[in-house]
Amino acid sequence: MASEIHMLEPMCLIENTEAQLKINQEALRILSAINQPVVVVAIVGLYRTGKSYLMNKLAGKRTGFSLGSTVQSHTKGIWMWCVPHPKKAGQTLVLLDTEGLEDVEKGDNQNDSWIFALAVLLSSTFIYNSIGTINQQSMDQLHYVTELTDLIKSKSSPDQSGLDDSANFVGFFPTFVWALRDFSLELEVNGKPVTSDEYLEHSLTLKKGTDKKTKNFNEPRLCIRKFFPKRKCFIFDRPAQRKQLCKLETLREEELCSEFIEQVAEFTSYIFSYSAVKTLSGGIIVNGPRLKSLVETYVGAISSGSLPCMENAVLTLAQIENSAAVKKAITHYEEQMNKKIQMPTETLQELLDLHRPIENEAIEVFLKNSFKDVDQKFQTELGNLLVAKLEAFVKKNMDASSARCSDLLQDIFGPLEKEVKQGAFSKPGGYYLFLQMKQELEKKYNQAPGKGLQAEAMLKKYFESKEDVVETLLKTDQSLTEAAKKVEVERMKAETAEAANRELEDKQKKFELMMQQKEESYQAHVKQLTEKMKEEQNKLIKEQDNIIALKLREQEKFLKEGFENESKKLLREIDNMKRRQTSGKCTIL
Repeated sequence: MASEIHMLEPMCLIENTEAQLKINQEALRILSAINQPVVVVAIVGLYRTGKSYLMNKLAGKRTGFSLGSTVQSHTKGIWMWCVPHPKKAGQTLVLLDTEGLEDVEKGDNQNDSWIFALAVLLSSTFIYNSIGTINQQSMDQLHYVTELTDLIKSKSSPDQSGLDDSANFVGFFPTFVWALRDFSLELEVNGKPVTSDEYLEHSLTLKKGTDKKTKNFNEPRLCIRKFFPKRKCFIFDRPAQRKQLCKLETLREEELCSEFIEQVAEFTSYIFSYSAVKTLSGGIIVNGPRLKSLVETYVGAISSGSLPCMENAVLTLAQIENSAAVKKAITHYEEQMNKKIQMPTETLQELLDLHRPIENEAIEVFLKNSFKDVDQKFQTELGNLLVAKLEAFVKKNMDASSARCSDLLQDIFGPLEKEVKQGAFSKPGGYYLFLQMKQELEKKYNQAPGKGLQAEAMLKKYFESKEDVVETLLKTDQSLTEAAKKVEVERMKAETAEAANRELEDKQKKFELMMQQKEESYQAHVKQLTEKMKEEQNKLIKEQDNIIALKLREQEKFLKEGFENESKKLLREIDNMKRRQTSGKCTIL
C-alpha cells in the first residue's frame, strides 16, 4: 500500500555523472509502489544557499538531505524523499532536492540546465532558492528559465511556437515559489510597506526600451510571468550567526533566530496546504508509477540527445496505462463470466444476456483506467478482444453441452445398444420393437435437464452413428414385406432431412444472434466512448478556462504597466485558445 511508503532517508533519483544523467533503479522501484496521488515539490538554486535545510523541514526531519558545511556543493543530481503527506490523507509528498547550480567545481554547466528543466517538468510546486534580494544579479542567475523553450518541447510536431504561445507550457508547469534567504532589507516599495508577494511582482516589472540592455533585463522577468502565472514569494532572515551556519542541522530551535523559525513555519504551512497534486493535461492525476514513467521518458530523451517533450511523455504514459487498462478489463470480463455463467446454458440467448452487462463493466474498467487513447487504438483492441473472448465462451459453452449430452446419451441408450448386441431384436417384429424402445428413450433424453444448446445436434449425431444398426434390423426383420421396408426407408430419409433443416435453421438463428450481439456491443462501445470523450473535453475546457483567467490577469498587468505590445501578444494567445475551445480542438497538454 502507498501509505506504507516511509523512506527513512532520501536517495538519489537522478545521478549527475560527468558523462550523462543516470536514473537510480531502486528509486524507481519505490515510486512504482506508490499508488497514491503525489504532490511533487522540487527546489533549485545556486549551490550553498541552504536548499536542503528547507527540504528537510518539509520532510519533518532535522537531517536527511545533505546540508554540507563547506563551500563545496554536496547534493549531486536530483535526490528524492517520499513521505506521507502531513496534512492530506491519501497523498504522498515527494520532495526533490537538486544539486547546486553553477558549482565552481564543474567544468561544464550544461547539466545545470537539464537539472533545472527536469525539476520544472516533474514538480507540481517549483521552489527557486536564492540569497539576498531580487536584483539584476539574481535575475541573471535565473537565466535557466529563459532557456526552457530551448530545452523543452510542448509538442512532438516541429511547429514549436515558443514563448509567444506559452499556453501549452503553462498548462503543464508547476506553481513557482521564490525563497529569498538571508533577506535583510525592509519590505518596502516607493516608501510603502508591501508583502513578499507584492515585492516579487514589483521585481518582475518590465522596463521600457528596445536596446540590448533593456531586453536582457526584461527577458527573465517576462519568462517567469508567462511560464509561471501562479507564483509566490517567501523571505527568510538569516537563521543564526554566520559562524553557526555550518552546523545548522545540529542547532536547537532556541538557538535559531525567532523570525526565521516563524518564516520557515509559514513556508512549510503554505507548501503543505496549497501545493497541488501533480496533474497532467485533462485532469490526469499523477501517482508513483506515472511519475516513474515521466522520469524515464524525460531522462531517456536527454540521454539520447533529443529534447524532453511533454506531449511525448504523456503519450508514452498513455501507451503504458492504456495497454494495462485493456488487460485489466479483459481480466475482469473473464473472471465475471467464469463466476456468473454455469455451463452449459440452455440457449445461446441466455449466455448473451449474461454476457452484456459484464461486457459493459469491462468497458467501464478500461475507460476508468485509460486516457488519451489516440484514434481509439486501445478501445478498438479491447473491442476485438471482447469479441474473441465471447466467441471462446460460446465455444466453451457448446463443448460443455456436447460433453454433457454425450454422457447422457451413453447413459440412456447404452442398455439399448447392449440388447442389440445380444440379439434381442433379431427376430420377426424386432424392428418395430426396437423403434418403440428407441422413441421412449429419445423422449427420456429430451426431458432430461441441463443438456444445453447442443442437445438436438448431439442426438442427431448419435442417431447418424447408429444408422447401420437400424438398417440391419430393418433388412433382417422377416415379418416385414419389401413394400413396408421401402416405406420405412423413405420415412427415415424424411426424418433425417427434417433434422438437417432444423439444424440449419438453428445455425442461422445463432449466427443472427451473434451478429445482433456484435452490433449491440459496438453501439455500447460508441456510447461509453462518447461519454468519456465528452468528460475529457469538459476537463480540458475547464483547464483552459483557468489558464485563460491567469493570462487575462497577466495581460491586464502588462496593460497597466504600459506594455501594450506584450498585452496584445497575450490577447492573441487568449483568442487562439478561445477559438480552439469553440471549434472543439482543445490541444493543451
